[in-house]
Amino acid sequence: MSLLVPLYVHPAEDPGAWHRLIAAARRTYAVVLNPASGPGTAPDPAYVSAAGALRSAGAHVLGYVDTDYGERPPSEVADEVAKHRDWYQADGCFLDRTPSGPAELPACRRLVRRIRRSGVPLVALNPGVHPAPGYVRAADLVVTFEGHWSTYVSAFSRPEWAVRQPPDRFCHLVYGVPAALIPLAVRTARERGAAVSGPVTGELPNPWSRLTPALGGGQ
Repeated sequence: MSLLVPLYVHPAEDPGAWHRLIAAARRTYAVVLNPASGPGTAPDPAYVSAAGALRSAGAHVLGYVDTDYGERPPSEVADEVAKHRDWYQADGCFLDRTPSGPAELPACRRLVRRIRRSGVPLVALNPGVHPAPGYVRAADLVVTFEGHWSTYVSAFSRPEWAVRQPPDRFCHLVYGVPAALIPLAVRTARERGAAVSGPVTGELPNPWSRLTPALGGGQ
Protein backbone atom coordinates (compact mmCIF):
# COMPACT_ATOMS: atom_id res chain seq x y z
CA MET A 1 0.00 0.00 0.00
CA SER A 2 1.31 3.45 -0.91
CA LEU A 3 -0.64 6.22 0.79
CA LEU A 4 -0.19 9.96 0.61
CA VAL A 5 -1.47 11.27 3.93
CA PRO A 6 -2.41 14.93 4.32
CA LEU A 7 -3.33 15.28 7.99
CA TYR A 8 -4.46 18.86 8.53
CA VAL A 9 -5.17 18.85 12.24
CA HIS A 10 -2.85 20.10 14.98
CA PRO A 11 -1.05 17.35 16.91
CA ALA A 12 -2.34 18.82 20.19
CA GLU A 13 -5.93 18.72 18.92
CA ASP A 14 -5.88 15.06 17.86
CA PRO A 15 -2.78 13.40 19.30
CA GLY A 16 -4.29 9.96 18.80
CA ALA A 17 -4.42 10.40 15.03
CA TRP A 18 -0.80 11.49 14.95
CA HIS A 19 0.30 8.56 17.12
CA ARG A 20 -1.52 6.13 14.80
CA LEU A 21 0.04 7.79 11.79
CA ILE A 22 3.55 7.55 13.24
CA ALA A 23 2.97 3.89 14.09
CA ALA A 24 1.95 3.18 10.49
CA ALA A 25 4.58 5.43 8.90
CA ARG A 26 6.16 2.71 6.79
CA ARG A 27 2.86 2.13 4.99
CA THR A 28 2.88 5.66 3.61
CA TYR A 29 4.34 7.17 0.47
CA ALA A 30 4.65 10.45 2.37
CA VAL A 31 2.92 12.61 4.96
CA VAL A 32 1.96 16.19 4.12
CA LEU A 33 2.80 18.57 6.97
CA ASN A 34 0.61 21.69 7.06
CA PRO A 35 1.00 23.75 10.27
CA ALA A 36 -0.75 26.92 9.05
CA SER A 37 -1.78 26.63 5.38
CA GLY A 38 1.97 26.53 4.90
CA PRO A 39 4.89 26.52 7.35
CA GLY A 40 3.54 29.37 9.47
CA THR A 41 5.44 32.40 10.73
CA ALA A 42 7.67 30.48 13.16
CA PRO A 43 8.44 26.83 13.93
CA ASP A 44 5.63 25.09 15.79
CA PRO A 45 7.19 22.80 18.44
CA ALA A 46 4.37 20.27 18.14
CA TYR A 47 4.93 19.92 14.41
CA VAL A 48 8.72 19.82 14.87
CA SER A 49 8.23 16.86 17.21
CA ALA A 50 5.69 15.16 14.93
CA ALA A 51 7.89 15.57 11.86
CA GLY A 52 10.90 14.17 13.70
CA ALA A 53 8.91 11.16 14.90
CA LEU A 54 7.58 10.51 11.41
CA ARG A 55 11.04 10.60 9.88
CA SER A 56 12.42 8.34 12.61
CA ALA A 57 9.60 5.90 11.88
CA GLY A 58 10.50 5.80 8.20
CA ALA A 59 8.09 8.27 6.60
CA HIS A 60 8.88 10.98 4.09
CA VAL A 61 7.62 14.41 5.17
CA LEU A 62 6.37 16.91 2.57
CA GLY A 63 5.86 20.55 3.50
CA TYR A 64 2.57 22.05 2.31
CA VAL A 65 2.76 25.21 0.19
CA ASP A 66 -0.14 26.78 -1.71
CA THR A 67 0.81 28.14 -5.15
CA ASP A 68 -2.67 29.65 -5.89
CA TYR A 69 -2.63 28.04 -9.34
CA GLY A 70 0.67 29.72 -10.17
CA GLU A 71 -0.43 33.21 -9.11
CA ARG A 72 1.86 33.45 -6.10
CA PRO A 73 5.36 34.81 -6.80
CA PRO A 74 7.89 31.97 -7.14
CA SER A 75 10.09 33.62 -4.51
CA GLU A 76 7.28 33.36 -1.92
CA VAL A 77 6.67 29.72 -2.75
CA ALA A 78 10.38 28.88 -2.61
CA ASP A 79 10.71 30.74 0.70
CA GLU A 80 7.94 28.70 2.30
CA VAL A 81 9.44 25.48 0.97
CA ALA A 82 12.76 26.51 2.55
CA LYS A 83 11.03 27.16 5.89
CA HIS A 84 9.61 23.63 5.86
CA ARG A 85 13.11 22.34 5.10
CA ASP A 86 14.81 24.38 7.83
CA TRP A 87 12.16 24.21 10.57
CA TYR A 88 10.74 20.72 10.09
CA GLN A 89 13.53 19.02 8.09
CA ALA A 90 11.01 18.17 5.39
CA ASP A 91 12.22 15.73 2.73
CA GLY A 92 10.19 17.47 0.06
CA CYS A 93 7.25 19.72 -0.67
CA PHE A 94 3.60 19.36 -1.59
CA LEU A 95 2.73 22.22 -3.92
CA ASP A 96 -1.03 22.62 -3.71
CA ARG A 97 -3.34 24.24 -6.26
CA THR A 98 -0.72 24.15 -8.99
CA PRO A 99 -1.62 25.13 -12.55
CA SER A 100 -2.36 22.45 -15.11
CA GLY A 101 -2.31 24.17 -18.51
CA PRO A 102 0.50 24.08 -21.06
CA ALA A 103 0.99 27.86 -20.93
CA GLU A 104 1.96 27.73 -17.24
CA LEU A 105 4.21 24.69 -17.59
CA PRO A 106 7.52 26.55 -18.20
CA ALA A 107 7.08 28.62 -15.04
CA CYS A 108 6.23 25.51 -13.04
CA ARG A 109 9.34 23.77 -14.34
CA ARG A 110 11.49 26.72 -13.32
CA LEU A 111 9.95 26.70 -9.86
CA VAL A 112 10.58 22.98 -9.40
CA ARG A 113 14.20 23.36 -10.53
CA ARG A 114 14.64 26.22 -8.06
CA ILE A 115 13.24 24.12 -5.25
CA ARG A 116 15.44 21.13 -6.07
CA ARG A 117 18.54 23.33 -6.20
CA SER A 118 17.71 24.55 -2.68
CA GLY A 119 18.18 21.05 -1.33
CA VAL A 120 14.58 19.80 -1.43
CA PRO A 121 14.66 16.69 -3.63
CA LEU A 122 11.08 15.41 -3.52
CA VAL A 123 8.39 17.51 -5.23
CA ALA A 124 4.70 16.66 -5.45
CA LEU A 125 2.30 18.78 -7.49
CA ASN A 126 -1.45 18.99 -6.89
CA PRO A 127 -3.41 20.43 -9.80
CA GLY A 128 -6.22 18.09 -8.77
CA VAL A 129 -6.87 17.17 -12.41
CA HIS A 130 -4.89 15.64 -15.23
CA PRO A 131 -2.54 18.43 -16.33
CA ALA A 132 -0.62 18.84 -19.55
CA PRO A 133 1.76 15.86 -19.86
CA GLY A 134 4.91 17.85 -19.12
CA TYR A 135 3.95 18.35 -15.49
CA VAL A 136 4.47 14.66 -14.84
CA ARG A 137 8.05 14.86 -16.08
CA ALA A 138 8.70 17.94 -13.93
CA ALA A 139 7.75 16.38 -10.58
CA ASP A 140 8.08 13.17 -8.61
CA LEU A 141 4.34 12.82 -8.02
CA VAL A 142 1.28 14.52 -9.49
CA VAL A 143 -2.20 14.46 -7.95
CA THR A 144 -4.48 14.00 -10.96
CA PHE A 145 -7.71 13.75 -9.00
CA GLU A 146 -8.83 15.54 -5.86
CA GLY A 147 -12.51 15.44 -5.13
CA HIS A 148 -15.50 13.70 -3.59
CA TRP A 149 -16.03 9.95 -3.79
CA SER A 150 -19.32 10.45 -5.63
CA THR A 151 -17.50 12.33 -8.38
CA TYR A 152 -14.69 9.80 -8.43
CA VAL A 153 -17.01 6.88 -9.10
CA SER A 154 -19.24 8.68 -11.60
CA ALA A 155 -17.18 11.20 -13.55
CA PHE A 156 -13.50 10.22 -13.50
CA SER A 157 -11.74 10.03 -16.86
CA ARG A 158 -8.11 9.49 -17.82
CA PRO A 159 -6.50 10.90 -20.95
CA GLU A 160 -4.68 8.52 -23.26
CA TRP A 161 -1.27 9.98 -22.51
CA ALA A 162 -1.67 9.17 -18.82
CA VAL A 163 -2.37 5.51 -19.54
CA ARG A 164 1.19 5.17 -20.85
CA GLN A 165 2.84 6.69 -17.75
CA PRO A 166 4.22 4.78 -14.72
CA PRO A 167 1.49 4.50 -12.05
CA ASP A 168 3.91 5.53 -9.29
CA ARG A 169 3.93 9.06 -10.71
CA PHE A 170 0.21 9.55 -10.02
CA CYS A 171 -1.90 10.05 -6.90
CA HIS A 172 -5.66 10.31 -6.33
CA LEU A 173 -6.95 12.14 -3.24
CA VAL A 174 -10.57 11.22 -2.59
CA TYR A 175 -12.69 12.48 0.31
CA GLY A 176 -16.17 11.57 1.50
CA VAL A 177 -15.48 7.85 1.09
CA PRO A 178 -17.72 5.66 3.26
CA ALA A 179 -15.49 3.90 5.78
CA ALA A 180 -16.45 0.45 4.52
CA LEU A 181 -15.39 1.43 0.99
CA ILE A 182 -11.89 2.71 1.82
CA PRO A 183 -10.23 -0.53 0.56
CA LEU A 184 -12.26 -0.22 -2.64
CA ALA A 185 -11.05 3.35 -3.09
CA VAL A 186 -7.43 2.20 -2.85
CA ARG A 187 -8.04 -0.58 -5.37
CA THR A 188 -9.90 1.77 -7.70
CA ALA A 189 -6.99 4.21 -7.72
CA ARG A 190 -4.64 1.40 -8.71
CA GLU A 191 -7.00 0.24 -11.46
CA ARG A 192 -7.11 3.82 -12.75
CA GLY A 193 -3.34 4.08 -12.96
CA ALA A 194 -2.49 5.76 -9.64
CA ALA A 195 -0.17 3.71 -7.44
CA VAL A 196 -0.45 6.35 -4.70
CA SER A 197 -3.76 7.33 -3.13
CA GLY A 198 -5.23 9.10 -0.13
CA PRO A 199 -8.85 8.14 0.55
CA VAL A 200 -10.48 9.72 3.61
CA THR A 201 -13.94 9.69 5.13
CA GLY A 202 -13.97 13.42 5.93
CA GLU A 203 -16.04 16.04 4.15
CA LEU A 204 -15.54 19.70 3.26
CA PRO A 205 -14.47 22.21 4.44
CA ASN A 206 -11.49 20.20 5.75
CA PRO A 207 -11.77 16.53 4.83
CA TRP A 208 -8.08 16.06 5.67
CA SER A 209 -8.61 16.67 9.39
CA ARG A 210 -9.26 12.94 9.81
CA LEU A 211 -6.69 10.19 9.43
CA THR A 212 -7.40 7.76 6.62
CA PRO A 213 -8.80 4.42 7.88
CA ALA A 214 -6.62 2.78 5.21
CA LEU A 215 -3.77 2.86 7.75
CA GLY A 216 -5.79 0.86 10.28
CA GLY A 217 -6.37 1.67 13.92
CA GLY A 218 -9.63 3.60 13.45
CA GLN A 219 -10.21 7.22 12.46
